[in-house]
Amino acid sequence: MRPLSPVTGMVAALWRYRQFIRTSIRAELQGRFARSSLGALWHILHPLAQAAILALVLAEVMGMRLPQMTDRAAYPVYLMAGNAAWGLFTEIFNRCLSVFITYAGSLKKISFPRLCLPVIVWGSALVNHAMLLAAIFVVYIALGHPPTLTWLALPLGVLLISMFAFGLGLLLGIINVFARDVAEVCGILLQIWFWLTPIVYSAEIVPERFRWLLALNPLAPLVRIYQDALLYNRWPDLGTLAVPAALACFFVVLAFALFRRASSELVDAL
Repeated sequence: MRPLSPVTGMVAALWRYRQFIRTSIRAELQGRFARSSLGALWHILHPLAQAAILALVLAEVMGMRLPQMTDRAAYPVYLMAGNAAWGLFTEIFNRCLSVFITYAGSLKKISFPRLCLPVIVWGSALVNHAMLLAAIFVVYIALGHPPTLTWLALPLGVLLISMFAFGLGLLLGIINVFARDVAEVCGILLQIWFWLTPIVYSAEIVPERFRWLLALNPLAPLVRIYQDALLYNRWPDLGTLAVPAALACFFVVLAFALFRRASSELVDAL
């Protein structure tokens, strides 16, 4: 029998520990909301409240509207769609960025594949996102935007965004163990990245001389999947997703390769 490749070996190890990963995801979700009377509702209410506040300030106070859209609910729907996509990215990215530092005690005391930790974070974020999408669907129906067939495109957006965030977050999370300034720099860059992504504004209103910034932003077409599906009733343009999808796969493979090289030194560095 041919020996497994390093990446295949890591994937096989994760599969052997699938029950541990599943149990850890359940325990993390239960622990996060154990002492809260509203439990998981807080995770849903925070992004919905943020979108509502932005919609109130930008749409009602500043009079922002989407081009060629007369529906008064269109802008809040647009904001919630973009915020949901961005929230999925930032939750997975930020938690992968600090996962080894957060669980340093477990890494030193318990023997298990260290790659399980970011996978547990990934799985927990996906469950949280599913609950948020369920709440958003209810809000959309209340706003007069019932489900359409284009909503079936959302799993593609979830897959690509979560892969992109996981790969990039794990890659930088490994580096962050050895150089703690990485997390601080990423916090600043994420704020800039948010405003360079069409979430609170439409890409159509961006002046021509700045459109190249959107073209260089791999998250812009990924966020657009949500906006097209939930507001415009359009299927995603697969041509615009080729580069983000390739980058997501590249970051995941590169993160696995770097993890394999640095795995033996992680615990010592912590």
